[in-house]
Amino acid sequence: MNNLSRRSRLAIAIVVDIALHSRSQPVAAKALADRHHLPPRHFETLLQTLVKATILKGIRGPRGGYELARERRKISAGEIVRAILAETPNDQHSPIVSDPFATLIDPLIEEATEAFLAQLNQISIDHLCQRAMNDQALVVSLQTSDFTI
Repeated sequence: MNNLSRRSRLAIAIVVDIALHSRSQPVAAKALADRHHLPPRHFETLLQTLVKATILKGIRGPRGGYELARERRKISAGEIVRAILAETPNDQHSPIVSDPFATLIDPLIEEATEAFLAQLNQISIDHLCQRAMNDQALVVSLQTSDFTI
């Protein structure tokens, strides 16, 4: 069972992608969209959220794009997920269960969520980049890059 939303998983993938591809120059949103086979508009709000959280840095201009705002080892998957959760509208005002059960269940869910995020804090972007480089299938896809003049 995957406890992360699609949006959170995509945000982590974006940060890892940028960490792997922004060594010489910033990564354009279009390049990200092409590599992830998604429309560029799909990335706009995620990228802005990550910039606002000082995980990414946006660079304007013809050679602009995105790069990490800090070292890879100083950014955690938990930090990325928290940034996405903070920007995602929550549905706490529409309870699924009645109030007596909500007072029983909600604190337990909150506690489990915090434990899960604490585990994600142990995973750095540097660690994910190293794993990506060790994965032969990923290495092949990273080497086949598009470039436009």
